[in-house]
Amino acid sequence: MRSRLLDLALSINGKQRLTIELDGDFREQFEKFKDTDTDFSIKKFRYKRSLDANAYAWVLIGKIAEAKHITKTEVYRNAIREIGGVSDVISIKKAAVPRLQEEWNRKGIGWQIDDIGSKIPGWTNVILYYGSSSYDTSQMADLIDSLIQDAKALGIETRTPEEINSLLEEYDRKYE
Repeated sequence: MRSRLLDLALSINGKQRLTIELDGDFREQFEKFKDTDTDFSIKKFRYKRSLDANAYAWVLIGKIAEAKHITKTEVYRNAIREIGGVSDVISIKKAAVPRLQEEWNRKGIGWQIDDIGSKIPGWTNVILYYGSSSYDTSQMADLIDSLIQDAKALGIETRTPEEINSLLEEYDRKYE
């Protein structure tokens, strides 16, 4: 839930008290968890990618696929592997990889796994790539930049930098 940290105070018993202003309605959850020990996390808010930016990425993917005579899925999956910040590496028992692969791929065509091996017997390391449906505006900009570079290398016309920035910023303007 989007929120803002407003205040941090020291209570009389020496514990810290945090004041948070929430954009959403938290009353039902508050009643459920009031006076119980809980875990929560705080991270910097980032806007999700815009649907227009996603549509433009798929226009580029289609043009690149046509020029290279490969499928749009191949172009998309390769582009995801090329950008940073959209994957994690984990260590897992080798026997668990097929199940993880099945469940991870179920999320969408961009959600991929690469097995990169391990020196530990019975274990392996895998790279988990996240599909663009989970990207924020910065990650989506990286994906589109990568696709634009590929398109230009193939002589494919792309939108101007101003038009592309407008696509990426559209979502931000809706929520200012």
